[in-house]
Amino acid sequence: MAKTYNDHYLETRRILKEAGIDAYSLEARIIVAHAAGKPMDKFMRELHFYTADDMDETVAELVGRRLAGEPVAYITGSWEFYGLPMEVGPDVLIPRMDTEVLAETAIKNLKGKSDVRVLDLCSGSGCLGCAIAHELPSARVVMVDSSPAALRISKNNVLLNGLSPRVTCIQADVFDPPPSILGSFDLVVCNPPYIPTGELKNLDPSVRDYEPLSALDGGEDGLDFYRAVLKEWKSVIRETGSLMFEVGIGQAEEVKKMMRLSGFKAVEGIYDTGGIERVITGRL
Repeated sequence: MAKTYNDHYLETRRILKEAGIDAYSLEARIIVAHAAGKPMDKFMRELHFYTADDMDETVAELVGRRLAGEPVAYITGSWEFYGLPMEVGPDVLIPRMDTEVLAETAIKNLKGKSDVRVLDLCSGSGCLGCAIAHELPSARVVMVDSSPAALRISKNNVLLNGLSPRVTCIQADVFDPPPSILGSFDLVVCNPPYIPTGELKNLDPSVRDYEPLSALDGGEDGLDFYRAVLKEWKSVIRETGSLMFEVGIGQAEEVKKMMRLSGFKAVEGIYDTGGIERVITGRL
């Protein structure tokens, strides 16, 4: 019997719900829209259209991958961050809503200023740098990551969102001194790996088994990257510039202390919607 897109959606929704997937309704829409090769708005308009005969097989294959634990973002190869489409894959973390707090804080800090330069360290997919550049049309953004595979995805996202040539991607390691070609910046933002090594094994399997551990592992206490940035990269911040970090749960006070000892002033925390101190800011 012929099925509509809505039939596939309802069936997928039921399967995901029974499997205990929290966002079963949203993920069902994403999976079936992807199987249909339709953007979400068109998919929702065409829910009652009948589908091709091979949709059963396509949807079943995607649902099977999700039930095996693969995140839906990796299944579809895309995710949304700060309203922008982002290419993602196993070489980069899936953008989180937590990081939108850092994006929002950075954008507010620079709003109304012209010709500013922003450095996004440990840029991963480039979601943070792209969001800042999109919201601040006069800003120039440099995204830095040590992973060539992550930088390939960053470059794709820059092109996908029409941000070239204001956004550039450079390979460098935060544990090394910055390349001299970088110059100086009005703002440095960084969402580094911050999970303590010993806690990686306790992560949800959809994270632990699929997302790159190198983008999660922050060393024994989770703070290795913060130390490295403050030691090696403070020199690229302009005299009146600022530094902003995303931090993990329970890390805020230690990162504040580290920033103050490094000479930063007006160090403060910004809370996310869950009441967690998620972003730490300071200025020179």
